Amino acid sequence: MTSLTRKLFLLPFLATLPAVSAAQEEKTYPNAEAEQVPNELFVVPDGLEVTLWANSPQLFNPTNIDIDKDGRIWVAEGVRYRRNYERQPEGDRIMVLEDTDGDGKADSSHMFVQEPLLVAPLGVAVIDNKIVVSQPPHLLVYTDVDRDLKFDAKKDKREVLLTGFNGQNHDHSLHSVTVGPDGKWYFNSGNCGGKFTDKSGKTFTVFGSYRPKPIGPFTFPHDSAALAGQPSDDGQVYVGGFTVRMNPDGTDAEVIGHNYRNSYEQSVNSFGDVFQNDNDDPPACRVSWVMEYANFGFSSNDGQRSWRVDKRPGQTIPIAEWRQEDPGMTPAGDVYGGGSPTGNVYYENGALGDQWIGTFLACEAGRNVVFGYQPELEGAGFKLDRMDFMTSNPTGEFAGSDFLGGGNSVNSETKTFFRPSDVAVGPDGALYVSDWYDARVGGHQDLDATCSGAIYRIAPKGFQSKVPKIDLDTIEGQVLALKSPAVNVRAVGFEKLKAQGRKALDPVAELLKDPNPYVQARAVYLLYQLGISGPRVAGYPAEQETPELKIAAYRAMRRAGLDFTASAMRLAADPHPAVRREVALSMRNESIETAKEILVAIAQGFDGEDRSYLEALGTGATGKEKEVYDAVKKAMATDDSRTWSPAFAGIAWRLHPSSAVEDFQIRAKSETLDRKLRKQSLDAIAFVQTRAAADAMLTIAMLDTPLKADAMWWLLNRANNDWKKYDLMSKMKERGLYDPAKVTIQEITTPAPDEAQKKSLTVEAVLALEGNAERGKTTAARCIMCHEVGGMGVQFGPALDGWGKTQTAEVIARSIVEPSADIAHGFDGTELKTKDGKTVHGLLIQEGNPSIMVSMGGITQIIPKGKIDKQHKMGRSVMLSAAQLGLTAQDVADLVAYLKAN
Repeated sequence: MTSLTRKLFLLPFLATLPAVSAAQEEKTYPNAEAEQVPNELFVVPDGLEVTLWANSPQLFNPTNIDIDKDGRIWVAEGVRYRRNYERQPEGDRIMVLEDTDGDGKADSSHMFVQEPLLVAPLGVAVIDNKIVVSQPPHLLVYTDVDRDLKFDAKKDKREVLLTGFNGQNHDHSLHSVTVGPDGKWYFNSGNCGGKFTDKSGKTFTVFGSYRPKPIGPFTFPHDSAALAGQPSDDGQVYVGGFTVRMNPDGTDAEVIGHNYRNSYEQSVNSFGDVFQNDNDDPPACRVSWVMEYANFGFSSNDGQRSWRVDKRPGQTIPIAEWRQEDPGMTPAGDVYGGGSPTGNVYYENGALGDQWIGTFLACEAGRNVVFGYQPELEGAGFKLDRMDFMTSNPTGEFAGSDFLGGGNSVNSETKTFFRPSDVAVGPDGALYVSDWYDARVGGHQDLDATCSGAIYRIAPKGFQSKVPKIDLDTIEGQVLALKSPAVNVRAVGFEKLKAQGRKALDPVAELLKDPNPYVQARAVYLLYQLGISGPRVAGYPAEQETPELKIAAYRAMRRAGLDFTASAMRLAADPHPAVRREVALSMRNESIETAKEILVAIAQGFDGEDRSYLEALGTGATGKEKEVYDAVKKAMATDDSRTWSPAFAGIAWRLHPSSAVEDFQIRAKSETLDRKLRKQSLDAIAFVQTRAAADAMLTIAMLDTPLKADAMWWLLNRANNDWKKYDLMSKMKERGLYDPAKVTIQEITTPAPDEAQKKSLTVEAVLALEGNAERGKTTAARCIMCHEVGGMGVQFGPALDGWGKTQTAEVIARSIVEPSADIAHGFDGTELKTKDGKTVHGLLIQEGNPSIMVSMGGITQIIPKGKIDKQHKMGRSVMLSAAQLGLTAQDVADLVAYLKAN
């Protein structure tokens, strides 16, 4: 990496590392030379260009950014990230960077705050003089009382607005705050879970589907296992990652989506639509629209089972991981494969040009890219077509084969060091992208000892930045703030105009004439909060000209606390399914008396195919499924379930009340229906948690029908969870379906490499050689016993297709040579000993009766509890190392070259 752009720096006010050798000290923060990706490697759409706005030592390891009304960029740093928590004992920092002379580069950088509590905070939001920092277990608000851009504990204020979020010094925890067009604050958290009480006194309990141990001298505020099954004060049970919407003072919090893996950030456009990206487990990252109150399906609803346990025969990983064939799970969106998604923003207006209005930009650090989407309504959901908006690695391939032999490092390895952590729109209308910069991303590790970081600007070629002068003491300045391209600047305008009341009515109403529909929507939301005349001036929902504005006005009515029942009745028959979807969602917390007629009308508009529409209907029926089912059945179906229309059959599957089990059983057994419809009813039975449902599944398993194997799979799966109390194992044995005593266990072991094997092949030896991708393709065939590669292999270890394109040679080589050096989450090995002396090594994907173990070669064994003597975590990978496979250093070099290109 010697040919990278560098700048020597020394920052005397930063803490030094623990004692290291002189040679080590020269290569590590804060004494190292900073590094960055050269501008010429970036590719952006025609007419735009990338310029370097700031780099180290002005900032280090940026995790998140926000931009204030004067164009200053605020940066949350993560120098203490994960295993480096001792690197800077006085704490991580929030930095303020500014271009004071307008030349397009930051020339001023200073620290706003630093304290030991800050350990790689993953969020910073600047809302006027309130700086909101997402630092688990707290959501912190620093108020810069004297507005000098420096926190002074004697003069300024620091408030713990909310607390109780698990995951200090962990990625799967609290993320940044974004202000919506309704003036509400939105934030999310990953699947470490937590328990917090809002300022209204409501407590929200979220069971973490991921329960890691703290790294460093930290403790999590809650034992996540103890939170399992606990309802929140709103009566709902939440699991996994989640999104919260609340007032700026922390009151009236709501969970508006849950069961993510680890969404890093959310964006809320001016229509009120929430978009996010979500990390994967294997290669199934996604970008999604967050339908209100959605369950995104990463874990089982009780948070106890991973998707692997519930992966049904024939399901692909994207379908299984996000449970897309389960009732109650929202559509996953764009599932694009492996990666490490990070920050995002929704571009609505600014300097880029009209063609980019309405673009959702999502950073993908694992792929060295910022994705671009222009979401379009498609039925009740959104169409999400992906493009590469900014990338240092446009083909995803590694340029040349000389990367291992010391070739042109700028044009080879360097392009994979671009790790965009966040993207924001400035008040000047340009885009700003922060770069974490590292050879590695994901796995909670970093390899860049320099802690280098950078901020790049994307703007039209020849762009001259002009930040509007906004006088927030005048209505004119407040309106200008509301029109700003920068999302949290708009929030300041919203609050100040709202405080003006009637005086702001006419100036805000003028924005309804703006040609930009997003600016119109901002006016609609605000007008609904400007007194009794505001809704009339904004226009009632049914009076709006487009589906988007109808939805925005309806949401604005709800957020303002107005009675929306009359509008709901009218919009339930709207021609556009997205409008009807929004009405269905609004019924979730309403009584059956209020909701029944509205939901029946919406049900009658279901086309039998639109999954977003169906899930919205099911969400609206939450807590009143039986009553809604009965009412809809009366309006749409007969008592003979074999004659149900596809639309009503879908509604029945989604609502699956216990009273419908007999109807489902009749359909599943019917030879007049095709297999798909029969299986739909069989699957519906599996989601009813009653003895009658379990007995119905047993009955179907006894019959010689095409669904026999499916019914058996459900019985073995549910015997260990939802139907555990019905003693299915005994009943299956009685009926001759499954006898644990007759199960034969196959012994499968994966020995650890011995010392001779470890010494025979080293990463250093591999890196000294030049690889050949063609030869590597042949070598890759030896990996298919554990991995999918080249479209072949088994789903045992992490899939390799596409992974290597965004990794350095060292990272790939180490994963092959030393598979236990960095074990991917969920792939740590277990050793199980049977009572008859057999040993099984593999991945324990279900523990109980029976346990399920997947071993090398993808061999899956269902092991009765009575046959297990003992088991324990192995503390190492169960994948074979390169030496154990008999590979030479040249073989590995060739394999690295192949994986870099595929």
